[in-house]
Amino acid sequence: MKKSVRVLIACEKSQVVCKALRLKGIEAYSCDIQECAGGKPEWHIVGDALVEAYSGKYTAMIAHPPCTYMSRAGARWMYPTTGNISQDRLVLAMNAKDFFMQLMNAPIPLIAIENPTPLKVVGLPEFTQAIQPYHFGHPYSKRTLLWLKGLPKLEYTNVVSEYVPYLPSNTGGAKRGQKFRYANITQEQASNTFQGVADAMAAQWFETMTN
Repeated sequence: MKKSVRVLIACEKSQVVCKALRLKGIEAYSCDIQECAGGKPEWHIVGDALVEAYSGKYTAMIAHPPCTYMSRAGARWMYPTTGNISQDRLVLAMNAKDFFMQLMNAPIPLIAIENPTPLKVVGLPEFTQAIQPYHFGHPYSKRTLLWLKGLPKLEYTNVVSEYVPYLPSNTGGAKRGQKFRYANITQEQASNTFQGVADAMAAQWFETMTN
C-alpha cells in the first residue's frame, strides 16, 4: 500500500519538478522567496526554504540552492588575479555553502540536492552522481551534480549522442562561436531543471518516496 507523502521542492520558482511530481500523484510544493513562474500558485510556498525544510512536514525534499558564488563557472571572480582569492567573494561563497549544508542536514528522510560543479575552495561534500541533460533526451550538455540521501541514483532515460553546450563558457565560449546560440536564454531560464530530468526524478523516485 502506497503511503501518503509530502515533498518540498526547495528554491524552485519554475515549478518544473513540482509539476512532474504532481503528475505522479505526489503532494509536492515548490518553495522560493519569489512568486512561482509555473502557473500553479496553489502548489507554491513564498517564503524561506529552510523554515519549510525544518518544519517536520515533509517526507522528501528536492532542493536547488543558489549556486552563483559557489559554482566553478564563477572562478574568474573568485580568483581575479592569479593565485589571489577575492575575500569578499569567498565570504559570499561560504554563506551559500552554509545554506546548502543546512538543507542537506534537514530532518527529512529523503533528500536530493542539485547544483553545478562547485569551486574546490568552497569545500562542499562529495557528490553522489553527475548527470547531463543529454542523458534525459535534451541535446545539450550542462553538467549537474546530485547529492542524494536515501534516494537512488537516476538512471538515464534517453541518451542523446549529438549535443551542444547549453550555455557558453565564461572563459572561451564567445571565441568558439557559442554566444549566438544562447543569446535568448535568461539567467532564470538557465537555472531551471530540464523537463527530462524532472520527469526522471518523478518516475524513478516515486517508489522510494511512497513505499
